[in-house]
Amino acid sequence: MAEPRLIAGFDAGQTHTSCRLSDACSGELLGEGQGPGVCHLAAADGPARFRHALQVSLAQARMHLPHTGTPLLAAGIGASGIEVGSSVQELGRQLAAAALQLPLERVVVTGDERTALRGAMGNQQGGAGILIISGTGTIAVGRNPAGQEHRCSGWGWLLDGAGSATDIGRDGLALSLAMADGRQPDSPLRTRIWAGLNVSADDPHAAQAIKAFVVEPGFGAAGFARLAPLVAAAASEGDAGAAAVVERSAQALALMAATICTRLQLNAPPVWPMGGALEHLALLRRRLEACLEECCPGAQLQMPAADACSGALSLARECLEARPR
Repeated sequence: MAEPRLIAGFDAGQTHTSCRLSDACSGELLGEGQGPGVCHLAAADGPARFRHALQVSLAQARMHLPHTGTPLLAAGIGASGIEVGSSVQELGRQLAAAALQLPLERVVVTGDERTALRGAMGNQQGGAGILIISGTGTIAVGRNPAGQEHRCSGWGWLLDGAGSATDIGRDGLALSLAMADGRQPDSPLRTRIWAGLNVSADDPHAAQAIKAFVVEPGFGAAGFARLAPLVAAAASEGDAGAAAVVERSAQALALMAATICTRLQLNAPPVWPMGGALEHLALLRRRLEACLEECCPGAQLQMPAADACSGALSLARECLEARPR
């Protein structure tokens, strides 16, 4: 049996990294491995964590190969925090080439939203569409038939989290504090969301305790995001304040899609929803669909054809095919 022309696709997120190996000729999947997450490459430990994540996930994926010495020929990497055209992207490419022992021209490094878009589109030739990711954070990116791409949002949870689980949780918690001090009418949302923080709604010092919770080092974006299902549940049960929070997020996500449609001159494109908030918060997804009907007539939510690892593999394959064998 001929040795496969081995390529790798990586999906490097903040919680974990996935590596998938494939034969560039047949498309056969040969192995998959997992590694630790990455952080922004500008962070002090960013480069070391990036290299380690790639090497560990690749080593695990190689364990599934019949011949572990099969050379890797090209790699595509979608990583959190990589901005297209930035110095960080070039640094990521250099780090990846060294970590994977590949020449620079055989490595593609881009934002994980770009590989997710490629995966969602599948094998379409000249395809177009919009990817919306809503999880702890949020970002949207689209592509038109000419191959032009445009992204919206995703500038970090402190600046630009509209539509994310973080913002839903934070806005719901803020509303509960306004209820506690009398600025807003009280509702069951306050009891529900405070219980999620192990705080009693009857505790006269609860608001002060919550103020202290949210500034603890381990709380951050993920701490707020964990409250989002509680806000969505209250909204589904008719809580007007919680429903308004979810509606704002749905409108923010739809605005991203509308902006991309305008920039790329897309007409009624497919919209692929991804991320934990859109996967698990049914009300948010329904309201996004309704908002899209208003601002992007004809645009419809569709299931992605494949995932970000598949998108990364397609970039690796293109990279390999661009050079003589």
